[in-house]
Amino acid sequence: MAAETFPSAEPARTSEPPLTAIRALPSWILGRAAARGRALVADALAAEGLKMWHHVALSAVRDLAPVAQADLARGIALDPKDLVGILNDLQRAGLVVRAPDPGDRRKNAVSLTEEGGLLLERCEQAARTANEELLAPLSAAERELFMLLLTRISGAEG
Repeated sequence: MAAETFPSAEPARTSEPPLTAIRALPSWILGRAAARGRALVADALAAEGLKMWHHVALSAVRDLAPVAQADLARGIALDPKDLVGILNDLQRAGLVVRAPDPGDRRKNAVSLTEEGGLLLERCEQAARTANEELLAPLSAAERELFMLLLTRISGAEG
């Protein structure tokens, strides 16, 4: 009886370093840059005592206030149940207030407190500084072109 042969479990050996094809993809490089940017901003926000979603919610509340919780959740593309926890954290910290919506008293409307506004200003500066660090290897002209190209490929042109 002849012995059966099975395909080797070892990957084929090539002279290329691992993941060369993957690492050459624009989507891979963009993802790595995005991860670095998120980490820089997250660290900067953590120094102010905030997480990313807290910062996003505070910024949206500032721009939309007074805003119904459901509208806020849609505006930042976050599940309403997740937003409740974030708003609970922000309210406990005295950064937002929830009150009956003047347009529909069955809903809560969210607004920033003065303390929330001041913290948001510090966080926005911290995020700008983190983004400056991210883009530090680029000249001013390269930054402008980079932002133009990112906006175009992200579909965020408007």
